[in-house]
Amino acid sequence: MSSAEDWTNPDRLRRHRRRVLGERHTLRASFADAAGHQRRVLDDLLTFNAATQYGRKYGFDRVRTLDDYRKAVPIQTYPDLEPWIERAAAGERGVLSADQPKVFFTSSGSTGAHKKIPVTPRFMRTTFFPFYYAAWAPLIEHFPDVLNTPGSVLNLKHDPPAAPPTTASGRPHVGASQVDFGTQFGEPLSAEPGTGAPWATLPVPATDGEHLRKMYLRLRLAAEADVRCVVGINPAMVAALPYQLDLWWPRIVKDLRDGTLDGRPHGAPNPARAAELEHIAERFGTVRPAHVWPHMRALFCWTTGLASLYLPRLREDFGAGVTALSAPVAASEGPVGVALDRHPTAGSLVVTASVFEFADADDDLGPDTATLGPHELEAERDYHVVFSHVGGLYRYAVGDVVRVVDHAHGVPRLAYAGRATRSDHAGERLREAQVIRALRSALDATGLEVRNAACRPVAPEGRPATYEFAVACPTPWSNDEATAFLAHLDRALRGQSADYRTARAQGRLAAPWLVRLDADAFLRDWHDRVATGIRPTQVKDRLFWQDAGQWARLTGRTRQRPVEGRTD
Repeated sequence: MSSAEDWTNPDRLRRHRRRVLGERHTLRASFADAAGHQRRVLDDLLTFNAATQYGRKYGFDRVRTLDDYRKAVPIQTYPDLEPWIERAAAGERGVLSADQPKVFFTSSGSTGAHKKIPVTPRFMRTTFFPFYYAAWAPLIEHFPDVLNTPGSVLNLKHDPPAAPPTTASGRPHVGASQVDFGTQFGEPLSAEPGTGAPWATLPVPATDGEHLRKMYLRLRLAAEADVRCVVGINPAMVAALPYQLDLWWPRIVKDLRDGTLDGRPHGAPNPARAAELEHIAERFGTVRPAHVWPHMRALFCWTTGLASLYLPRLREDFGAGVTALSAPVAASEGPVGVALDRHPTAGSLVVTASVFEFADADDDLGPDTATLGPHELEAERDYHVVFSHVGGLYRYAVGDVVRVVDHAHGVPRLAYAGRATRSDHAGERLREAQVIRALRSALDATGLEVRNAACRPVAPEGRPATYEFAVACPTPWSNDEATAFLAHLDRALRGQSADYRTARAQGRLAAPWLVRLDADAFLRDWHDRVATGIRPTQVKDRLFWQDAGQWARLTGRTRQRPVEGRTD
């Protein structure tokens, strides 16, 4: 990764800014001929990969149009492509792409197994880097001071492994945030903000599995810096930071006073900073990011999904007027949308990256599902995302649902709406996006707030099935408030989902239940999961919970009966 010296070099900063704003300009210019760019992306991937084993099987050399391509290649998910990917990961050449993968990105699938996403030089050059640089443009343009010093950005997702795992052929199998793009792909400007900070490379030993310890070490070092921006991408990591400061501040104070790092000698003692934090804790009863870093300007993370319920209040922990910039709509498999301005939730479709197809989110995706092009999408509708790119993913259903917020400059602007996975206990077929919108509606109607939320279907003996919701309440809810919330939630769910409405009308589902949790319940669960060795970037908010044991640990409930909604 880029060293601290690189980030203090004015010429390096100028070149980085020029590249970021230049890629945004190029992407914006592409919107004038979005359909033409989509045709060129298709032509390129067909021509470049026609001689691959996959290309020969599906007759890439005979495909001329998008309709030809749809007829030749079925819509596929990761399990469909996994045998091909495993052959490439074992070192076989010319399987999915004419380019040999240099890295395999890891991504947690719905089963918890780690996918292997092939990453080729051509994919990085034509698909990834233009979008990647452009994604930083709103931060660079509107908050240029955050790059004034290497220690002004706390990048929570930066975690280069000491000993990266590899595939059978010896290629790194790591998260996208763990790859040194400069070394692997010849892009020295690609190091993210914050990767030149003093805590980017920890000065004390820490194994790759000691994630909580590494997070503490970075916070301890950052406590002496003037941090102005937090980069998290995964908003659960950003939400955890105030909790960690409150949890660890006595330990941080001791390290600062003693000149130690987790008890090991490190630098000079800083009794003045230690006393300052102690005074803050005595005055406010806690230590928040706004106290430690009073010049905080921006957060960079996903702002939709469950985060949309808690991010507005969470921002206050980081300081008055702090801006939450929307991270890209993307997966390890490829980019979809990127915010080119300060829109709070949505990003413009990256028409130069992949061939994009969409299908109504209420439909079940299958190999022959009819799809729509970008120009056919309607505002305020949810869609499955299917994309194809030169890196070797063809008509790939990534498993994400996006919502079209509007159209700008001829292309749709998309917000991440949730996973495509449905909860279907009694024919209700609920999607994440529908439940999150219903939760938002019920909170707005009652004036209540949550720090996070989750739900699960339950089937009480001798009674209709129902949904039990758990909410983390920043302030106590009365029984009357909880009952009113459930009534609004039930109505909102009926409005969001015709299948839920039918299941309720036919008595297959009863009114939902509610379990009220303390404000930190989900944060404790997040910490527990990270403590098991899961990388923090992969411990994300979960709406639908299936495991009864995990639910019991979250709720900690053995005596209190949940509040039940009224059945109409």
